[in-house]
Amino acid sequence: MTYRAPINDMLLALNHGAGLQAAVKAGHYGDFDSDIAAAVLEEAGRFASEVLAPLNRIGDENGIKLADNKVTTAPGWPDAYRRWTAAGWNAVSGPEAFGGQGLPLAINAACTEIWSASNIAFGLCPLLTLSAIEALAAHGREELKKIYLEKLVSGEWTGTMQLTEPQAGSDVGALRSRAERAPDGSYRITGTKIFITYGDHDMTDNIVHFVLARLPDAPAGTKGISLFLIPKFFVNADGSLGKRNDIYPSGVEHKLGMHASPTCTMTMGDNGGAVGYLIGEENRGMQCMFTMMNQARLGVGLEGVGIADRAYQQALAFAQERRQGRAIGKKGDGSDPIIVHPDVKRMLMQMRALTAAARTICYATAVALDVSVRAADPKVRSLAAARGALLTPIAKAFSTDIGSEVTSLGVQVHGGMGFIEETGAAQHYRDARITSIYEGTNGIQSIDLVTRKLAANGGESVWALLAELTEIVIRVETSNDPAFGTTGARLRDALMSLDRTSRWLLERVASAPNEALAGATPYLRLFGSTVGGCMLAGEALAARDLEGAGDPERYVMLARFFAENITVQAGSLERTVMDSAEAVNGADAVLLA
Repeated sequence: MTYRAPINDMLLALNHGAGLQAAVKAGHYGDFDSDIAAAVLEEAGRFASEVLAPLNRIGDENGIKLADNKVTTAPGWPDAYRRWTAAGWNAVSGPEAFGGQGLPLAINAACTEIWSASNIAFGLCPLLTLSAIEALAAHGREELKKIYLEKLVSGEWTGTMQLTEPQAGSDVGALRSRAERAPDGSYRITGTKIFITYGDHDMTDNIVHFVLARLPDAPAGTKGISLFLIPKFFVNADGSLGKRNDIYPSGVEHKLGMHASPTCTMTMGDNGGAVGYLIGEENRGMQCMFTMMNQARLGVGLEGVGIADRAYQQALAFAQERRQGRAIGKKGDGSDPIIVHPDVKRMLMQMRALTAAARTICYATAVALDVSVRAADPKVRSLAAARGALLTPIAKAFSTDIGSEVTSLGVQVHGGMGFIEETGAAQHYRDARITSIYEGTNGIQSIDLVTRKLAANGGESVWALLAELTEIVIRVETSNDPAFGTTGARLRDALMSLDRTSRWLLERVASAPNEALAGATPYLRLFGSTVGGCMLAGEALAARDLEGAGDPERYVMLARFFAENITVQAGSLERTVMDSAEAVNGADAVLLA
C-alpha cells in the first residue's frame, strides 16, 4: 500500500498538543499565520505519496553501489531528489537571507515526519543537510556562508556530519583524524571516518562535509577537537565547481535496513590531505557539532514517528482485508477480517497511540526551539530554550524506541505474512532499528536527561513542565466526560510517579551517580509515557471544542487507551528506577562470572 499523511492528526498535534497555536497567539512567531501549516502539509503529503513512497521498496531492493570511489543510488532517486528540491522542500525552514522560506522549525518537523514515513532512507539525506545549515549559519565565517549556505539551503548541495571513527564511536574524544594548519589559512585533514550517512551519492553535484579532527597541539579529549568544512569539490571564484578534494568513499556498509541510504567509510589524506576550512574556533568544535547534533536528534526522533505511522497504516489496511477466524458470537459461514478480534484491535490501538504520543512530543520540542529564537522577550526565549533542551533527549529516544516497537507490532499483525519481504512490513522493522542508535544511542540520551537536563537549574524546567501537564489533568477530571474513563486518575498517578522519581534522581546524581545512571533508561520511558499521555489528553480536549474536527470522540478514545494501557505502567517504572540500582550495578557477579 502507499502512504497517506494523516494531516488532521498532525495539525491537531501541532496546533494544540505541541502548543503552536498558543505560541502564535502570544506573538512569538511574529506575523506567521498558523493556517499556513495546513497548506504546507497537504502539499508535502501529496508529494510524498506520489513521488517518494513508490520509491521506498525500490530503494530497499536495489540498494546502493560503490565503484571507482563513487556511490550510485537506486533507480529513480536522483530524479526524485531534483523534483524535491525544485519544489522548495529543502528550504522550508531555511534562513530567508540565503534563499530559505523562513518557516518555523515546527512546520519543517511535521514535513520531516512525512518524508520519513513515505521513504525514510530518502529523508535521511535532507535531515543531515538541515543540521549542516544550522551549524554553518551559527558558527561559520561570512565568506563560507556566501559560498555554501545558499546551495545547502536550496538543497542543490547536501551536507554530512562526520564524527565516528573505528576506535571512536560515542567516545568522540578518542578520535584520531588530524588537521594541519596551511599557510593560506585553510587546513589539511587526514584520517578515516566510518558510518557516514550519505557520505557520497549521485543526487547532487557537490557534498559539503562537516568533519571533526584534532590539531597537533590540541589538548586531549573533547576539549581538543575542531570542526572543519570540507567540500567534495572545490568552488571556483565564479561559483562553478573545480577539482575534487581529497575525501573519498573507500567502502559502504551492508546493513540490516536502510539499504537505499549510503553509509560510507570516508578516507582523507591519500593525496596530501583534504582541504578544510575551520568552523567556529580551534578546539571548540564540539560546541559547533552540538548545534548539528541537537537538530539531528529531533530529526531522528521524527524518523521514529514517521516509520511508526507508515507501519500502522499498513497494518490497519492488512487487518481490514485479511480474513481469519470468526468474531465471538457470530454465526454463518466464512471468515471475518482479523480486525474483529480484540487482540488485533489492541495491537493496532497500541501502534496508533504510541505513534501519536511520540509525534506530539517531537512537535512540542520543535515549538520550544522555535520560541527560543523567535520570541521578543529574552526571558521567554530562555525558558523555551530550557524546555527544548529538556525535551530533545526524550523526543529522540522515546520516539525511536516507539518506531522499533510499532514496526515490530506491524509484523505481528501481519502474522506469517509479516516475516516475508513481499508485504513490506519487514522492511519497516529493519529500517526502524538503526534510529535508536543514530545521533547518540538512546542510552546516551537517557544519561543526558538525568545528568544534565534534569539537573539544570535544580530541576526548574521539569517542575514547570509538570505544572502545565497537571493543568491538563485537572481539565480532564473536571470535564465529567465518561468517555475518558479512568484517564484523569491514571495520568495523575503518572505525574506523581514522575515527580517523585525526578526528585529521587536529582539527589542521587550528586550523591550516588551510579544509582542514578542505573535508572536512566526507565526514567526516560516514564517521562515520555507521562508527557505523551497528558499531551494526548490535551489534544482530545481541544478536539471536542473545535469546529469541523470530525469525530472528536476518537481522540478521546485514543487518549484513554494510552492512559489505561501505557501511562498506567508509570508506577512500575518508578519502582524500577528507585529499586533496581543495586541489581544493575552488582551485575558483574553474573556477567563476568
